[in-house]
Amino acid sequence: MKRTGILIAVIFLVTCIGGILGSIFTIRYLSDSIPTYQSIEGRQNAVLTGLGTDTSYSTQDINFLLASQKVVPAVVYVQASYGAGSFSLNPLELYYQPQERSSGSGVIISDDGYIVTNHHVIEEATNVEVVMNNNQRFYAKIVGTDPSTDLALLKIKAKNLPFVRYGNSDAVKIGEWVLAVGNPFNLNSTVTAGIVSARARNIRILREKNNLQVESFIQTDAAVNPGNSGGALVNLKGELIGINSAIATATGTYSGYSFAIPVSLVKKVMDDLLEYGQIQRGLLGVEIRDVNAAIAEQLALPINDGVLVTRVNLGSAAQEANIQPGDVITAIDNHLVKSVSELQEWVARNRPGKEINVTYLRDNKSEVVKARLKDNDGREGVYKKDIVHEFNGITVEDILFNELTRLKLENGIRVTKISEGKWKEAGIPEGFIISYLDRVPVDDVEDFNRMLEYKRGGILVEGYDESGQKRAYGLEW
Repeated sequence: MKRTGILIAVIFLVTCIGGILGSIFTIRYLSDSIPTYQSIEGRQNAVLTGLGTDTSYSTQDINFLLASQKVVPAVVYVQASYGAGSFSLNPLELYYQPQERSSGSGVIISDDGYIVTNHHVIEEATNVEVVMNNNQRFYAKIVGTDPSTDLALLKIKAKNLPFVRYGNSDAVKIGEWVLAVGNPFNLNSTVTAGIVSARARNIRILREKNNLQVESFIQTDAAVNPGNSGGALVNLKGELIGINSAIATATGTYSGYSFAIPVSLVKKVMDDLLEYGQIQRGLLGVEIRDVNAAIAEQLALPINDGVLVTRVNLGSAAQEANIQPGDVITAIDNHLVKSVSELQEWVARNRPGKEINVTYLRDNKSEVVKARLKDNDGREGVYKKDIVHEFNGITVEDILFNELTRLKLENGIRVTKISEGKWKEAGIPEGFIISYLDRVPVDDVEDFNRMLEYKRGGILVEGYDESGQKRAYGLEW
C-alpha cells in the first residue's frame, strides 16, 4: 500500500512536469509561428520605431522647372557641313555637289563662347555653325577634338553668354533624377527626364586607332534621340554632370537607355584642348580585363571584382612601378575600381607626368605603389604642337593688340611674305591682314594653325589690305 502511494505520487509529479514542459514548448512554438500583429505595415512601423525618419528624399525636391530654366538657354544646335566648304572657285560646284550636313547639340560652358559637343557630331566637318536658343547664329571654330572620349571643343565670338555650370559626376547616385537637354530630330531645346540607372558603363561603341578609347558612361533612362548627341545631362540643380553621347537601340531611335560622358572626364579634356589644342593623356601601360566570378575562382581571389592585369608594356609607367601580369588592381588614388571602365576613367583624368597611387592584390596581399604616367610615346611631360608660320608659300605673324586697336580691328594676323603657291594664286598680297576664314574670326597665328587643320576644299579668306580696304579671296585647300 505504501509502495502504491509512492508510485502514484511519482506518476503525478512526472505528469505535472510534462505538462509544464509541454506548455513551455507550445508557447515558444506558437510565439515563433503565429504573429501577434494583423498588419505588415504595423509590424514595419513597430520595428522601425525610434530609428527616425529618412529625410533624404522629399517630393518637394523633384522640381524640373528650375533646372530646365537654367539649362535650356545654354544648349545650342550644332550643324556641321562637309565637302566643298562655304566657298568654291567653281560656282557650279555647290549646285551640282551640294554640301552634306549633319547636326547635333552642344553645351555652352563659358560666358565667352566655349562650347562642348561630341567628336562624332563635327567629325570631318569643313564648317560648323551654332544656333542659339534665341535663334542667333554663329560660325564656330574647332579648337580641338578627342576621338578617344568622343568630345570636341568649339569657340564662337560672343560675350556674356548663358552657360551650364560644371557639377560633380562622382557624386551622382543610381536612382537620382536627371534631365537630358538637346535638339533631337532638329527640335529646338527639348527636355526629357529620367533616372540614373548605372555608372561606369562600357558599351564598346567608341573606336580609336590607338585603342585608347575611354568608355565610362553614365547610363540613364532619359529619352535621348538622334540630335541629342553633344547635349547636356544635368542634375536637378541645373549642373552639368554629363554630355549625352549614345543610345542603346536596334532601331536608331531611343529604346530605353542612353549614355553620357561623365563631366569629371569632360572637364579634363576641355582644359587639354583649350590649353594645348590636343589631348594630354596619361597612360599606365597595361592590358587589362574585368575580374568576374570565374576568374576569381580560378585565381583563388578573395574578391569577385577588380581589374586583372594581363600584360605590362615595356618601358611603361606600370613596369617602372613593378606592376606585373596577374596583379589585380583594386583602386586608383584610393578610389575603388571594380571594372576596366572605372580604371580607365580614373587614369584618363590625369596628364602625362602625374604620379598616381595604384592599389593591387598580389598573392592575395594588398600593395600600393606610385606610378608616374606616360603618354603614348613614352614621354612623361605635356607637349604642345609647334606653331607654324609658313603654309604653302605664305608666311604670317601675330599683330600686337595696340596695333589692332589703332587699326580698329578686333582680331587678325598679317601676311609678311608671299611666294609661289595656292595663296599667291588666290591673289592675296603681302601686308594683307587675315581676319576671317570661312567667316570665323582668326585671333592669332596659333589659332590660324588650328583652323587650317580642319579645313578641306574651298576656303573663303577675308581681311584688310594695307590701305584698310576690306577684301575677300578664295583658294582651294
